[in-house]
Amino acid sequence: MEPRNFDGEADRPRAAGAKQTGRVLVIGPYLRVRAGGADAQSETHIQRNAEARLDEAAGLARAIDLVVADAIIAPISQIRPATYIGKGKVEEIAALAKSLDVELVVMDCALAPIQQRNLEKELQAKVLDRTGLILEIFGRRAKTKEGSLQVELAHLNYQRSRLVRSWTHLERQRGGFGFMGGPGETQIEADRRLIQERISKLEGELKKVQATRRLHRAGRQRVPYRVVALVGYTNAGKSTLFNRLTRADVQAADMLFATLDPTLRALNLPHGGKAMLSDTVGFISNLPTQLVAAFRATLEEVLEADVILHVRDISHDDAEAQQSDVDAVLRQLGINPDDSGRIIEVWNKIDRYDSEQREELLNIAARRPEDHPAMLVSAVSGEGVDALLTAIEERLAAKRTTLDLSIDAADGAGISWLHRNAEVLAKELHDGRFDMTVRVDETKRDIVVSRFDAVPRLSA
Repeated sequence: MEPRNFDGEADRPRAAGAKQTGRVLVIGPYLRVRAGGADAQSETHIQRNAEARLDEAAGLARAIDLVVADAIIAPISQIRPATYIGKGKVEEIAALAKSLDVELVVMDCALAPIQQRNLEKELQAKVLDRTGLILEIFGRRAKTKEGSLQVELAHLNYQRSRLVRSWTHLERQRGGFGFMGGPGETQIEADRRLIQERISKLEGELKKVQATRRLHRAGRQRVPYRVVALVGYTNAGKSTLFNRLTRADVQAADMLFATLDPTLRALNLPHGGKAMLSDTVGFISNLPTQLVAAFRATLEEVLEADVILHVRDISHDDAEAQQSDVDAVLRQLGINPDDSGRIIEVWNKIDRYDSEQREELLNIAARRPEDHPAMLVSAVSGEGVDALLTAIEERLAAKRTTLDLSIDAADGAGISWLHRNAEVLAKELHDGRFDMTVRVDETKRDIVVSRFDAVPRLSA
């Protein structure tokens, strides 16, 4: 793999004998949570959450092939404006970084530009915050042109905030020609202008992508295919479930952000109907706002979806916190996570439980309100997938109208039109006519009623 630095460009050649280990020290600078007298949370519970957060941060570093030399929690009582953490902890981390011979320190938090620069001076190492690390992962994983555009746009918006006047190389340039020109724009102004020009160009290209996507969606809406979207925390098993449901071969790996680019495949429903299943980028806690904005074109598949499957790794220690993080991103997108008519909660990875634990999980799911059920599945073994498909079909059917009609068997064009534009549930030949039961989208209902003299089926 070509060595890269952490602003997305290939490293320049290093001097002979210079070390390039890719070793990283991961720091979790988490605020201490003090439980009140009435607070039932114990210190152990708080510590477990901190360890889960640190483990996730280390996983993010490993996702771009960095070697994690050590990962430590650095509890803080307050955020320091200059370095985020206190002076004593800075000194401790500097000594540890030197002893471990690391070239990068990852801070699992969002650093202001001044904090990042001050820490780099004190630690004598490159410092990357959580936002920068996630952007780096996205830059490595984006495969399609659209994904690359989105990542570059997010990265430039992030870089623009890092242009600070105290960088030593940003000296003033001379403008004009010869000795006649006065002082020109500063280097920082030139850099900012170039970045803004590139951002404007990328935004224009992404608008074209959005327009193309709208055309594709309009095309899908002309046929009776509904859209089902997978959302969830990264590494919840969305791509594995996607492959299980559609028999596709989307990359699925036990790592954070294994897949980024959206994928659409046909989904066969139990009674012969079809839908389009969309696999989207995974969410994560403190997902950079630059990425939410940049990937909005991709996430429009979620916005337009008829049914959303919220896939959860129910075996994860922080499953509840992960659900909260996904709900927060959905709200940013304008989707109500409590919309039970549209969202199905999928508890994945039940294969990790033994029979007794699984029974307990089933009892917990059974006690949930009827309008907020949980579907227990294993994307790996296929357990529970049939019940999930039935639930998807029922949700989609609830938004469609079932009609009965009779059509002359010789009307081949009409029968063909029905097969293309409706879901044919039943079809029987009697005395030269087909008695049919079809399910149609509301946009096609009036056409079927008027053209074939169809009547709505009464509910049982």
